[in-house]
Amino acid sequence: MPPLEISPGVFILEVDGQKRLATRSDDSVPVYGERILEGYRLWDPFRSKLAALLLKGRSTRPVLARDARVLYLGAATGTTVSHVSDIVRDGLVYAVEYSPRSMRDLVRLCERRKNIVPILADAARPEEYAFLVEPVDLVYQDVAQRSQAEIASRNCARYLKPGGDLILMLKTRSVDVTASPEAVLRAETKNLQGLDLLQVMDLLPFHQDHFAMQASL
Repeated sequence: MPPLEISPGVFILEVDGQKRLATRSDDSVPVYGERILEGYRLWDPFRSKLAALLLKGRSTRPVLARDARVLYLGAATGTTVSHVSDIVRDGLVYAVEYSPRSMRDLVRLCERRKNIVPILADAARPEEYAFLVEPVDLVYQDVAQRSQAEIASRNCARYLKPGGDLILMLKTRSVDVTASPEAVLRAETKNLQGLDLLQVMDLLPFHQDHFAMQASL
């Protein structure tokens, strides 16, 4: 079966009798130990919440375009960032990460990927990187902080283009470990300011107590 493109730059491959998600890359060096088959990097939905969202296949619109500019909050060491870099090969990814240790690995990735800009900063303080970040088509957030919807709203208000999208990966246990995931989701939905909520998706079975919230400005 030839690769099937399910979203711009995102493919389904049949590998060892199973359907696997992948992105197309010119980089033949694995970023985090992933398999690379004839230029396609396999993308594990158990390791990437964006992969889980795409694999479940209920996005209301194409998530990323080839020339998109993306503000990625919570870049960590670059596992998912690297796949976003594959997809927006003619665009740019502003990758914000708070941990200096994670940033070291991210910088090594950026040495090979010229469309990623590493930014060591706190996503809760979007003014800290105003001198670096231009208006973007997508704000993607995956941070383990309490006020996740508030952080997303503040970054969108400052950087998201009119008509642009937010994808917020809500980690409910990081907001309130004592409340039910559904209660946290309801509360954080109310805290999402200035955006139109398009859909909410439970990321089970790939990620427990996680919801993908997609909204537009």
